Amino acid sequence: MTKHPKDRATLKPATRIATAARQYAEHGMVNPAVYRASTITFPDVDTLVNRKQDYVYGRRGTPTSRAFETAVAELEGGHACKAAPSGLAAISTALLAFLSAGDHLLMVDTVYHPAREFCDKVLKRLGVETTYYDPLAGGGIARLMKANTRVVYCESPGSQTMEIQDVPAIAEAARAKGAIVMLDNTWSGGHYFKAFEKGCDISIQAATKYLVGHSDAMMGTVTCNARTWEQFKDAYETMGVFAGPDDMYLALRGMRTLDVRMERHMKSAITLAEWLRGRAEVETVLYPALSNAPGHSLWKRDFSGASGLFSLVLKPVGVKAVTALLDGLDLFSMGYSWGGYESLVVPFKPHRTATDWKGEGPCLRIHVGLEHPDDLIADLDAGFARLRAAS
Repeated sequence: MTKHPKDRATLKPATRIATAARQYAEHGMVNPAVYRASTITFPDVDTLVNRKQDYVYGRRGTPTSRAFETAVAELEGGHACKAAPSGLAAISTALLAFLSAGDHLLMVDTVYHPAREFCDKVLKRLGVETTYYDPLAGGGIARLMKANTRVVYCESPGSQTMEIQDVPAIAEAARAKGAIVMLDNTWSGGHYFKAFEKGCDISIQAATKYLVGHSDAMMGTVTCNARTWEQFKDAYETMGVFAGPDDMYLALRGMRTLDVRMERHMKSAITLAEWLRGRAEVETVLYPALSNAPGHSLWKRDFSGASGLFSLVLKPVGVKAVTALLDGLDLFSMGYSWGGYESLVVPFKPHRTATDWKGEGPCLRIHVGLEHPDDLIADLDAGFARLRAAS
């Protein structure tokens, strides 16, 4: 076994990330091995019948999954964690674990769009009612709760438009009525927002993003507190959910540099966001880490840092001009993901049903990668020149 500090609570977050679950590495190796397993054998009938060993079947866990899930649970500050094959699989599994026919779900209106589709298609077919709520509802969400409200789901910042939710106020109101509080915590990487300290019961991540960090593996995580763990674990295992060992290994490897990567993403994103806020072509920069930005006061109160993902609203301009900006970019690629080392940009149209989007101009979502911010600014500056020429 690898040396593992005993008093974890005294360690700084960066140290805890770098050393989490290293006790599961063997033979003096720093990293746990990749265990690819389906069948696991038993030495005798008593051990088989009474399951008197740590591992019983590949889908039920291996040393690889134990190491990754233990590390994520420590990062998040939760009781225990399970890995899923994607972020969406983590979301859907968590919801199915706590919702039944006749139940009511309160879902934030700015939720990740595939999660909205899961609610509108699968949950609806199963007899679960979903009500979308204003992300800025705060404690006022109590007025939306019904006798059968089982889950209140948050995502902070909101997908695309970056609204910061008052998660502690929402959690207090929800738990007073006996509801489970779930949070999509992907934007913070589980590092800059501590969901359980803020009153959540379950923290979900698309670990594909910042935990993996290198755009080469799909992964989701669901971390629970003690009161939700057994019910979630039972549903997870009953549905046969499991993540592949190679992807879990890549996610754990990516986690080791989470602290330094997130710091670089944040510093570069602030530099770009401040530059963009001064551009004549830009109406609004939606990045809560910026002073005077929407949600900044709540972000400052509840978060210890920010990631590299933010959005902006351009002043009204035609599709041809936006296309000219985007098509000529050199360092920014277009792709529907984020959290990796590369910078990305995509246009989007906010999708709302419970609230109205007031922006008039085109919207862009930007992920600032690990390239030097001066080079990224030059790339965008040339893009704005193309936009003006095509306007």
